[in-house]
Amino acid sequence: MNADEVFSVRIKAIGLRIKELRKSAGYTSYETFAVKNDLDRKHYWRMENGQNISMKSLFKIIDIHQITIQEFFDGLPLE
Repeated sequence: MNADEVFSVRIKAIGLRIKELRKSAGYTSYETFAVKNDLDRKHYWRMENGQNISMKSLFKIIDIHQITIQEFFDGLPLE
């Protein structure tokens, strides 16, 4: 795999983790989760789909779910 392909796999894994956290918090709709947590709906949708994820946005998601950075990344196929 080249660097772009590795990045794509990693960012998709992060997006899936964000989606998994939302669902485990009891939200079936990304829109409801975004609105209730004062997040832009479109931006949040992009994050769940592995697009446009900034560190600031990622930390906000981690804080919303009250988990550590380590807990967020545990089990993700990032290598």
